[in-house]
Amino acid sequence: MIRINNLQKNFGTKKAVDIENYTIGQGDMLGLVGNNGAGKTTLFRLILDLLQADRGNVTINDIDVSKSEDWKNFTGAFIDDGFLIDYLTPEEYFYFIGKMYGLKKEEVDERLLPFERFMNGEVMGQKKFIRNYSAGNKQKIGIISAMLHHPQLLILDEPFNFLDPSSQSVIKHLLKRYNEEHGATVIIPSHNLNHTVDVCPRIALLENGVIIRDIRNENNSAEQELEAYFNVGVEEEAVVEETEVEAAVEEITEKEDKTVEEKNSEA
Repeated sequence: MIRINNLQKNFGTKKAVDIENYTIGQGDMLGLVGNNGAGKTTLFRLILDLLQADRGNVTINDIDVSKSEDWKNFTGAFIDDGFLIDYLTPEEYFYFIGKMYGLKKEEVDERLLPFERFMNGEVMGQKKFIRNYSAGNKQKIGIISAMLHHPQLLILDEPFNFLDPSSQSVIKHLLKRYNEEHGATVIIPSHNLNHTVDVCPRIALLENGVIIRDIRNENNSAEQELEAYFNVGVEEEAVVEETEVEAAVEEITEKEDKTVEEKNSEA
């Protein structure tokens, strides 16, 4: 499905992505995890041709994403509400997306039915523009619009953001079912380890733009490994902070002692 070949993207002196070879197979449900600055956002923007690579390329079904737009016919993605047309109502937006992919209104209505519980009566029939919805409901509209045409590749950035616990639970079930029923490849970059482990049988761990681990997650087996990795990072950060505090205290103490000595000498 997706092949990443010698892919590199730099921002100044910082290497945001540096991946020699990585393959995501048809039907894979992949979670992308890593600390802030690990390269998750840059990587999927390169996959979606929203950024130009400094070196290498990404192919989807053997189509170089930077040289052809044919891959867009079977790809759905939602990154943030910048993807939405906020002066439309959700109904107008869904019909617009459907029309882009040759779907009639009746077909769009039918494809919206599985999302009724997810929308929870707060999206359709509200008679207001998308811009006037809450962040959580904008998130729902974006996720639904990305899935509406039944893409074979679905990329959702932080899909659990802004959603209440009930909606998070529903979207996890919807994504699993979608992956199984359509054999679609689903990629979820997320900070939420628990939800990612619950949903994704495969997890890529990024650090400084490099995929350092490709974890097979069976029955949430990846949870312990990921928690160990991120807890080590927290502990190291805490040690650094403690060292910095100690150094600052020591510096202040030295200055105070020096001041006292100077006053004593003057006396």
